[in-house]
Amino acid sequence: MSPRTLVDALEQAAGRAEAGRGYHFHQEEGKAEPFFSYAGVERASARHGGALQALGLRKGDRLAIILPDNDDFLFTFFGALRAGIIPVPIYPPTGLGQFRGYLESTRHIVARAGARALVTTPTILRLLGGVEASCPSLRKMLSIQDVQAAREELYPVRVAPDDVALLQFTSGSVARPKGVVVTHASLMANVEAINRQGLRVGPDDVAVSWLPLYHDMGLIGFVVAPLVQRVPVILLPPLTFLRRPAVWLRALSRHRGTISYGPNFAYALAAKRVRPEELDGVDLSSWRVAGCGAEPIRADTIETFARTFAPWGFARRAFVPSYGMAESTLAVSFETRQEGARFDDVHGPSLYEEGVAKPISFDHPQAVRLVRCGQVIDGHQIAVFAPDDLLSEHPLPERSIGELRLRGPSLMQGYFDDPTLTAEVMAGGWFHTGDLGYLADSDVIVCGRSKELIIVNGRNFYPHDIEWAAGRVAAVRKGNIVAFSTPERDRERVVVVFETNLLSAEEQQQARVQVRQLIQETLGLTVDEVLSLKPGVLPKTSSGKLQRLLTRRLYEGGSLLTRVPTRNPDRLDLARELLRSQLAFLVSRFSRPSEPA
Repeated sequence: MSPRTLVDALEQAAGRAEAGRGYHFHQEEGKAEPFFSYAGVERASARHGGALQALGLRKGDRLAIILPDNDDFLFTFFGALRAGIIPVPIYPPTGLGQFRGYLESTRHIVARAGARALVTTPTILRLLGGVEASCPSLRKMLSIQDVQAAREELYPVRVAPDDVALLQFTSGSVARPKGVVVTHASLMANVEAINRQGLRVGPDDVAVSWLPLYHDMGLIGFVVAPLVQRVPVILLPPLTFLRRPAVWLRALSRHRGTISYGPNFAYALAAKRVRPEELDGVDLSSWRVAGCGAEPIRADTIETFARTFAPWGFARRAFVPSYGMAESTLAVSFETRQEGARFDDVHGPSLYEEGVAKPISFDHPQAVRLVRCGQVIDGHQIAVFAPDDLLSEHPLPERSIGELRLRGPSLMQGYFDDPTLTAEVMAGGWFHTGDLGYLADSDVIVCGRSKELIIVNGRNFYPHDIEWAAGRVAAVRKGNIVAFSTPERDRERVVVVFETNLLSAEEQQQARVQVRQLIQETLGLTVDEVLSLKPGVLPKTSSGKLQRLLTRRLYEGGSLLTRVPTRNPDRLDLARELLRSQLAFLVSRFSRPSEPA
């Protein structure tokens, strides 16, 4: 019988005594590799779940989880689920140099989720001292050792398909993080499509992953999906891959891995940094699904990786480009033809200026090569609409560029505690992805982001967050900053442009350095280029809104730095600020309830 909840899936897998099936925690060659069968995970998670209950958590409470080690995360995550507690995965800090921004982001997520408790390592716990005071719902800050030391029996809790399984925060946004509400029903629907249609999982498959478990691709793709099919999984620490990408390939060879995934940057990093001498004895011929998703997929990256590692048995046909997002639990579409990555070569000017993807030979000087992400998963629908067609009444024909919209059983229940935003993105009965793309022969092809989301190394950044951080530099004219990404050969470059009244070249250079440093400290984002402009150069609409897309086009065309200011901004900005402050005062004065006499 197919499991109806993730708790059912764990209990069913635990009841099947199958040698070697469970989670292997990868170690360097020559060291003992910890292994927990699915039955072992069931027992360990029962202890963790019982401990959480003993500490006062009940069904429906939210538990923030900040655990870098895969085994600690795994047992706590499943323990919470079995107790009916809702996990809220949060990424751990990556360094003290970025801690100020990390702390602010964590506060927002914990408060937004209404988390009642937070569990982490003793070291991180000491660093998070100020979180509890700023989050009214938070009652307990727990060390993972506190949970492990408790010896309490798990009190059985009924978990139903419509119950919330987890909150997956997607944006990485300081200003307004969004918690995607994932139910057990939507989780099971998506996992069924991943295993059966996307990955075509069989009895001989072995999954290998370095992806972090606080991210939906790592958690759902390589913890939940393998559990349902009882596939052996080898989990590598994410930092191990980032420091030495060859470890990923050696693990695939050592364990005869058949399924592994990574964002575009992972394949680019491996092709660039792995040295031939690190691959002595490596055989990648067992790797049949080399999935790629989570950020824009570059054709050059795919071709370079396939060419680089062909001598070690890697087959180009293993590539499976995919499209997905947390709001659809994880997967939306897969390339399923077993031919490897397929491309769509189109006329660039028609694509960007007319909104039509006209096929053209790749040899043409104006050709643009885009990656096909296959067809939408079974039981779901995807269509393209004009972005201003908010009610989703008139789908556009194939090869017309518009906003991709989805519907189906994998979709989220909504954004946690945000009915207004939920209603906005679900208008017309479809989920509005904010991604620009088109359909060709029913294949999904993504070619832009109407929400202007910036994705770097699998992390999402919103322009206004970057602009907010840059605006804290005194020399930057507030409200006159634009952040955007522009494609490079195998990744996205991040560019920040701001206006300043500084005149000397030395002062402007100092301001650019400060902007770069503050963004790094606040968001943990390394900016590729920072430009300073005279006041009035940045393009704006007639209502005074900055035009990010036009700014990017001017930058890419080489004309941004030579653009002539269109007005005297200082006086107008001063008048606008005075008007805004007066209006704010009046609103607060006359909307305040009358005090009793």
